Amino acid sequence: QVQLVESGGGLVQPGGSLRLSCAASGFTFSRYTMSWYRQAPGKERELVAIITSPGGRTNYTDSVKGRFTISRDNAKNTMYLQMNALTPEDTGMYYCKGEPGYWGQGTQVTVSS
Repeated sequence: QVQLVESGGGLVQPGGSLRLSCAASGFTFSRYTMSWYRQAPGKERELVAIITSPGGRTNYTDSVKGRFTISRDNAKNTMYLQMNALTPEDTGMYYCKGEPGYWGQGTQVTVSS
């Protein structure tokens, strides 16, 4: 059974940091490109960051470049998203996605003072 479980979301003040994790099981994690998406209230889901495997090449949407870092640990079947210098515009539900079309249930990130 394929599972993607996100964690690490929460409430943070503007300028703060959070580290999201996505724990994968039920498929060969190391073979697949993984990505983070987010969906703000009233908006469409958007791709935030992507990381390939093998190779670990990364790409980011322009609004998070220089602030977010995507990474993965294939030995632990886990992907991460380090988010720094958070702004209220980063608020939303964050989802991890596996290339075959697997989705997690999401973790909420709220940036507010």
